[in-house]
Amino acid sequence: MSDIVAPTPSAPPRAAGVSALRFTILVAVAAVVIASIGDVAPSPERLAIGSERMVRLVGRMLPPETDPDFLWRMMQRLVETFQIAIAGTVIGIAVSLPIAWLSARGVTPVSTVAFLFKGLVSFFRTVPDLVWALVFVASVGLGAVAGTMTIIVDTIGFCGRFFAEAMEDADKEPQEALGAIGASRFGILCGAVIPDALPSMINTGLFALEKSVRASVVLGLVGAGGIGQELKVAFDLFQYRSASTIIIAVFAVVLVMEWATDRLRARLS
Repeated sequence: MSDIVAPTPSAPPRAAGVSALRFTILVAVAAVVIASIGDVAPSPERLAIGSERMVRLVGRMLPPETDPDFLWRMMQRLVETFQIAIAGTVIGIAVSLPIAWLSARGVTPVSTVAFLFKGLVSFFRTVPDLVWALVFVASVGLGAVAGTMTIIVDTIGFCGRFFAEAMEDADKEPQEALGAIGASRFGILCGAVIPDALPSMINTGLFALEKSVRASVVLGLVGAGGIGQELKVAFDLFQYRSASTIIIAVFAVVLVMEWATDRLRARLS
């Protein structure tokens, strides 16, 4: 019986399938990353200096401010922040539903102009929150109304996209069955699309609420109401103990909100 000689394994080519164009693009991307790190990344010397300053700043922020008048004013601002988040999210979700329906591929009743609504959602999502806040502060003035309008637009950009995707991914068989018996587009939406997409839409709405609570804190830095405005004043006046109290309070509110929404998502699922 002759010996069976096993084939000698060969190493796979290291650059198999990499065209000249792809290689050039990879090199260009690597060059951009390296240049960006070299231009804007913190150096070890700057990190050392910044760490020393951070330690001194934290020392000036402790212990947190406990003055009753300040705490009462802070609580009022926290309530306003929560109201901005709640009102903006609820209104934004309500407006997102029809926009998502009109932009969802295969579901929209206006397929020829659906791209306009999809582009509107993309525009709302692309512009940062602070830019919208500056626009609304310049339009309606300082205060919570500008913050609420900012949250509405931000929620439409966030929920409009994911609501539309949930509608597009809904089971097609119930839709076809309703269409076969002559149901209208709106009837199909209410009878088949929304019931199937509702769990995903609820999750998206809860995530939008968490996002809005965090965003409403930052909006106050540009005068759009809420606790962020109080935080900006504290830093401007070098009242670091007051600032630390506000930061702790915001952290507690966000933590409670995330816990509550997680429990609600678990219960609904």
